[in-house]
Amino acid sequence: MGAPFVVREYVRWGDVDIVGIIRYDAYLRFFEYAESELLRTVGLLYHEMVARYAITLPRKVMHAEFITPARLDERLTIHTYVSAVGHTSLTVNFDMFADDGTPRAKGYLVVVAVDVASLEKQPLPAELIERLALYTVA
Repeated sequence: MGAPFVVREYVRWGDVDIVGIIRYDAYLRFFEYAESELLRTVGLLYHEMVARYAITLPRKVMHAEFITPARLDERLTIHTYVSAVGHTSLTVNFDMFADDGTPRAKGYLVVVAVDVASLEKQPLPAELIERLALYTVA
Protein backbone atom coordinates (compact mmCIF):
# COMPACT_ATOMS: atom_id res chain seq x y z
CA MET A 1 0.00 0.00 0.00
CA GLY A 2 1.56 3.26 -1.09
CA ALA A 3 1.12 6.90 -0.24
CA PRO A 4 0.53 9.99 -2.37
CA PHE A 5 3.42 11.74 -4.06
CA VAL A 6 3.37 15.42 -3.05
CA VAL A 7 4.55 18.46 -5.05
CA ARG A 8 3.94 22.17 -4.67
CA GLU A 9 3.52 24.72 -7.43
CA TYR A 10 2.44 28.36 -7.57
CA VAL A 11 -0.48 29.75 -9.52
CA ARG A 12 1.24 31.85 -12.17
CA TRP A 13 0.19 34.86 -14.24
CA GLY A 14 -0.70 32.69 -17.24
CA ASP A 15 -3.02 30.58 -15.05
CA VAL A 16 -5.42 33.35 -14.05
CA ASP A 17 -8.15 35.53 -15.48
CA ILE A 18 -8.28 39.33 -15.42
CA VAL A 19 -9.21 39.48 -11.70
CA GLY A 20 -6.49 37.03 -10.62
CA ILE A 21 -8.62 33.88 -10.17
CA ILE A 22 -7.32 30.65 -11.65
CA ARG A 23 -8.88 29.63 -14.95
CA TYR A 24 -10.41 26.18 -14.81
CA ASP A 25 -8.32 24.91 -17.71
CA ALA A 26 -5.16 25.93 -15.83
CA TYR A 27 -5.73 23.19 -13.27
CA LEU A 28 -4.80 20.75 -16.02
CA ARG A 29 -1.31 22.27 -16.09
CA PHE A 30 -0.99 21.29 -12.45
CA PHE A 31 -2.11 17.72 -13.27
CA GLU A 32 0.55 17.49 -15.96
CA TYR A 33 3.23 18.98 -13.72
CA ALA A 34 2.45 16.54 -10.90
CA GLU A 35 2.36 13.56 -13.27
CA SER A 36 5.72 14.52 -14.80
CA GLU A 37 7.34 14.98 -11.40
CA LEU A 38 5.97 11.64 -10.20
CA LEU A 39 7.50 9.85 -13.19
CA ARG A 40 10.77 11.75 -12.72
CA THR A 41 10.88 10.78 -9.04
CA VAL A 42 10.49 7.07 -9.80
CA GLY A 43 13.20 7.30 -12.45
CA LEU A 44 11.02 7.04 -15.53
CA LEU A 45 11.57 10.13 -17.61
CA TYR A 46 8.92 10.18 -20.30
CA HIS A 47 11.30 10.29 -23.27
CA GLU A 48 13.33 7.42 -21.81
CA MET A 49 10.17 5.35 -21.37
CA VAL A 50 9.28 5.97 -25.02
CA ALA A 51 12.78 4.98 -26.12
CA ARG A 52 13.02 1.90 -23.86
CA TYR A 53 9.55 0.42 -24.37
CA ALA A 54 8.38 2.06 -27.63
CA ILE A 55 5.15 3.07 -25.89
CA THR A 56 3.44 6.32 -25.11
CA LEU A 57 0.71 7.02 -22.55
CA PRO A 58 -2.05 9.10 -24.13
CA ARG A 59 -5.04 10.15 -22.07
CA LYS A 60 -8.27 8.21 -22.44
CA VAL A 61 -10.13 10.05 -19.68
CA MET A 62 -9.48 13.41 -18.06
CA HIS A 63 -11.78 14.33 -15.20
CA ALA A 64 -11.61 17.44 -13.02
CA GLU A 65 -13.72 18.79 -10.18
CA PHE A 66 -13.30 22.42 -9.17
CA ILE A 67 -13.97 22.92 -5.47
CA THR A 68 -12.77 26.42 -4.55
CA PRO A 69 -10.87 28.92 -6.71
CA ALA A 70 -7.16 29.54 -6.27
CA ARG A 71 -5.65 32.98 -6.83
CA LEU A 72 -2.54 34.42 -8.42
CA ASP A 73 0.67 33.55 -6.51
CA GLU A 74 -1.09 31.03 -4.28
CA ARG A 75 0.93 27.90 -3.67
CA LEU A 76 -0.96 24.68 -4.31
CA THR A 77 -0.03 21.32 -2.84
CA ILE A 78 -0.82 18.45 -5.20
CA HIS A 79 -1.20 14.91 -3.89
CA THR A 80 -0.73 12.48 -6.77
CA TYR A 81 -1.27 8.74 -6.67
CA VAL A 82 -2.16 5.76 -8.83
CA SER A 83 -5.57 4.37 -7.86
CA ALA A 84 -5.97 1.63 -10.47
CA VAL A 85 -3.64 -0.49 -12.57
CA GLY A 86 -5.07 -2.44 -15.48
CA HIS A 87 -3.46 -4.57 -18.16
CA THR A 88 -2.94 -1.58 -20.49
CA SER A 89 -4.01 1.41 -18.39
CA LEU A 90 -3.37 3.39 -15.22
CA THR A 91 -5.60 5.78 -13.31
CA VAL A 92 -3.65 8.69 -11.83
CA ASN A 93 -5.41 10.89 -9.24
CA PHE A 94 -4.72 14.47 -8.21
CA ASP A 95 -5.94 16.21 -5.04
CA MET A 96 -5.04 19.92 -4.78
CA PHE A 97 -5.02 22.02 -1.64
CA ALA A 98 -4.16 25.57 -0.58
CA ASP A 99 -1.44 25.97 2.05
CA ASP A 100 -4.10 26.14 4.76
CA GLY A 101 -5.53 22.79 3.66
CA THR A 102 -8.54 24.17 1.80
CA PRO A 103 -9.40 21.82 -1.07
CA ARG A 104 -9.08 23.56 -4.44
CA ALA A 105 -9.61 20.82 -7.04
CA LYS A 106 -9.36 17.13 -7.65
CA GLY A 107 -9.28 14.96 -10.69
CA TYR A 108 -7.93 11.93 -12.40
CA LEU A 109 -6.50 10.73 -15.67
CA VAL A 110 -6.77 7.34 -17.27
CA VAL A 111 -3.72 6.78 -19.46
CA VAL A 112 -3.38 3.86 -21.86
CA ALA A 113 -0.12 2.30 -23.01
CA VAL A 114 0.04 2.27 -26.81
CA ASP A 115 2.74 1.40 -29.31
CA VAL A 116 4.44 4.56 -30.58
CA ALA A 117 4.29 3.51 -34.24
CA SER A 118 0.93 1.72 -34.53
CA LEU A 119 -0.95 3.34 -31.60
CA GLU A 120 -2.25 -0.14 -30.71
CA LYS A 121 -2.76 -0.90 -27.01
CA GLN A 122 0.18 -2.58 -25.30
CA PRO A 123 0.57 -4.15 -21.86
CA LEU A 124 1.97 -1.78 -19.26
CA PRO A 125 5.66 -2.52 -18.69
CA ALA A 126 6.20 -4.42 -15.43
CA GLU A 127 8.96 -1.95 -14.51
CA LEU A 128 6.50 0.97 -14.72
CA ILE A 129 4.04 -0.80 -12.41
CA GLU A 130 6.84 -1.75 -9.98
CA ARG A 131 8.27 1.77 -9.83
CA LEU A 132 4.86 3.33 -9.26
CA ALA A 133 3.98 0.86 -6.48
CA LEU A 134 5.25 3.27 -3.80
CA TYR A 135 2.58 5.76 -4.98
CA THR A 136 -0.20 3.28 -5.70
CA VAL A 137 -3.07 3.65 -3.24
CA ALA A 138 -6.06 1.28 -3.22
